[in-house]
This record gives sequence, C-alpha cells and structure tokens, in this order.
Amino acid sequence: MTTNGKRLKRLSPFTSKIQESPPSKKSKTLDNIQYQITTNTNISNTNISMNNFQGQTKTNSNFQNNYAPLAEKMRPQNLNDYIGQKHLLGPNTLLNDLLKNGEIPSMILWGPPGCGKTSLINVIIQESKRNSDIPIKFIKLSATTAGINDVKKAVTEAEIQLKQNKRTIVFMDEVHRFNKLQQDVFLPYVESGTFTLIGATTENPSFSLNSALLSRCRVFVLKKLSKEDIIHILLRAIELMGGEVGTKIKKKEQSQMQPKFFIDIRSIEWLAEVCDGDARIALGGLEMAVEVKVGNNYENINIINLSDIKSHLEIASGLSDSKSSNVNHLYNALHHSIIGNNDNAALYWLARILECKEDPVLIAQRLVNIATENIAFDNDLALDMAMHTLDACKMIGMPESDVMLAQCVLYLTRAEKCRKIPNALIRAQCAIENYVGPQPKVPLFIKDTTAQGKLKATQGANYKNILQQENLEKNHLPFGMENADFFQDSS
Repeated sequence: MTTNGKRLKRLSPFTSKIQESPPSKKSKTLDNIQYQITTNTNISNTNISMNNFQGQTKTNSNFQNNYAPLAEKMRPQNLNDYIGQKHLLGPNTLLNDLLKNGEIPSMILWGPPGCGKTSLINVIIQESKRNSDIPIKFIKLSATTAGINDVKKAVTEAEIQLKQNKRTIVFMDEVHRFNKLQQDVFLPYVESGTFTLIGATTENPSFSLNSALLSRCRVFVLKKLSKEDIIHILLRAIELMGGEVGTKIKKKEQSQMQPKFFIDIRSIEWLAEVCDGDARIALGGLEMAVEVKVGNNYENINIINLSDIKSHLEIASGLSDSKSSNVNHLYNALHHSIIGNNDNAALYWLARILECKEDPVLIAQRLVNIATENIAFDNDLALDMAMHTLDACKMIGMPESDVMLAQCVLYLTRAEKCRKIPNALIRAQCAIENYVGPQPKVPLFIKDTTAQGKLKATQGANYKNILQQENLEKNHLPFGMENADFFQDSS
C-alpha cells in the first residue's frame, strides 16, 4: 500500500494501524538498472553507415542482431543498394516504376536460392514506406511454419487496417509449401484488396501454385546472380566486416584504423564463380573463413588466401557433393560426355555420381531424358534400353544396378545423335511466345464438335458459309501460320 509515493505496511493483520516504511534500496538499484538499459539502448540504436559505394547502406531497425549471419546483415535498404536483377529493377522497368510510385501489386517472386528474393522484399518494404502516401503495415509469414490460422489472423489484422484507411502487405515466404487447397485462403482477400500478397518461391509457379491465385498475382522471375554481381556483394561484405582487399600491407597512421584482415582479389573471384550465383553460399564461405582465420585476433596481421576460402566453403554451406546442387554439375558432365561420344568420360562421371550415393533410379531417369532428347528418333532401342534400365533399378537397387547403368550409358554414348525433334519443339514454343497479340483460334473443322453445334445454332443457315470460308484449304495450322515449318534447318 502506498501513500504520496511512500510505502506503508500494517503492524498486524488484525489491526488497522499502518506505519510508514523507508524507501527500499532494491528499488533504487532497479531504477539504476533501468536507466542503464535505456542509455545502452539509445547507444545501440545509432545508424551504421558504409561508405565507398554508390548508395550508402544503413541499418534503420531499432534492434540489430549481432549474431545474425552475414547474409542477413547485408540486406539492402533501398533500390540503390540492391545488386543484380537489372531486368526487373533497371531504368524504365515495370517493377522499378511501381516501387518509385509507391504502388505495390500482388506478386510472386520466382527464382533460385540465393538470388535475392528476400532482399528484394526488404527493398519493397523500405521503398513503400518512403514513397507511399498511405500508412502500410507489413506482415511476414513463412509457409514452412505458418498455417491457415496464421493467415486468418493476418486477414483480421488487415481488415482492421482497411477500416482505418491503411494498407496491409502480407509476405509469404516459400509459398509453394502450401498445398493448393491451403492457397485458396488467399483468393477472396487478394481479389477484394483486403491485403496485397507477395509470395516468394523457388519452384515453378505454374506447377506449384493454384492457377486461380496466379491469375490474381504478377509473376516476376529472378535470375541467378552473375559473377560480377557476387563480386560486388563480397566487396561490400568485406568493407562491412572491417577488411581490405589486397595482399600488400600498407602502414597506416595512428589516427587510421588498421583493417582486421586482408584478402586477395583472386580468392574473391574464385568464390564468386564456385558459388554458382548463390550469394548466400558466397557470403557464408567468406564469413566462415574470416571467423576461423581472424576470430578475436586483431593484433596480428591476418591474411586470407585462396586455400582458406576453399577449406571453409564446404563447412560454411553445410553441403557435400551428395546433398547439394554440386551433384548437378556431375550430371551435366555425364550428359555432355554422352553427347560428345566419349566412352571413358561418360563412365568416369557415372562413377563419380555413384560415389556420391545417388539413387540409381534418379540416374536412370536422367538417362531416359537423354535417350529422348539426344538420340536419333529412328533408333527404336535407345528409349527401350533406358526404360528397361529404369525398371531394373527400381526392382534391384544398389549395388547391383551400377553395371546396368554403365551398359545403358555406353549404349547411349555410342548411339547416333540427333536433336531434330527437340529443336523443332523449341521453334514451335518460340513461335507461340513471340506471337503478337492474342493467340490465333483453332480452325473450325478441327474444333470440338460442340463448338460447331453452337455456331450452327447462332448463325443458322450462314453456318456452312462461315465454316467453308475459314477452312477452305483445311490447313491444320491456325490462320496466318499456314506456311510455318518448325523442322527447317533442324539437325
């Protein structure tokens, strides 16, 4: 019980007399602790800037996680900081203009791991706050941990914001992890404008996402980062970590801070090339090498060379040949060796793949694909050989399947090669993709008979004239493409 800021206590539970108690020393201690926490918080909230680059990178958040990985610390805060994806964010591009105008439509970002999808989301958030006239609330979810109830909570929150004339943007990471029934929960709210949906996925949206959801969202395709983009990112990371590029150590004045480490440009170029467009792997490899080589040893001069990067890259990414995209390079080498009719190389790369403990069924599936794409179509045995090998691998498994796979690989390597059909199919697909305007209609005489019945019912006696005029020569190709030849110059 308190009176005028003083603590009071009863003398006895059975009496009503109360006496004052002196101020507690503990309360003073707590007040001091609270003051120290407030002071330290104000100190930690200072912005961290990084110079020597176009567009300064600033950490604007109130809380900075010092234990976050380097890839997280390198998140860009504006368009000038974002590296790569010039086809999406370059001058006079659709997404760039939308961000500058503060207009964010519902969209799906599709791209390989480490290409900058989450970083682009971060840029969208920051640009929206700066350029939008309406307050925007952002809700971040991940399909790996969230469920329908979490989405419903986001909908409730968005409806409250909408009543206050505020917008809501829901970011759903790994949206392909939701099955198509779960994805239906977004449809009415995206269509009505209750919230704007931004999804990120590494899977092809045409197969992994609901077609109804795709029709309500714009799909933006992100490409693998180039070697130059990765080098640019690594240079920024080295600057942020207090390092310097170069092997020649220069003596600095006492007023200047000595770099924590030095790294040569050859190591950076090698790391940028080996990470195969994945910035997260590149930053993880660099961070691990710096932590192991430097640690807390700032007194000595630390030089990071190529051998340090190589030895710690596998540890940083947590990958091995059998569990990473590196095995795709082995499959690619096997494919090219078969096309190049090189028996020894084909067997060698097959042995490398088997050494990685790959499932023989997966290897046989690749061989089926090679048999259909690269072997002459008049070879009746190539596809049969590959299919029989696939069935045998399913029934027997390893280690007995290795010889079956070797026989199939040698047969495909020595068979006559031809890409006439795949090339013709690519030309047909290009004709559809490059066609100006809506796609041409199906000729009436090869349409479904119900369509002809509807035409007869609507046109009456004029039905036969229309049918005869449109299909005078009975060309199975649509109007305007009668002379198309997709097999021309195919080999």
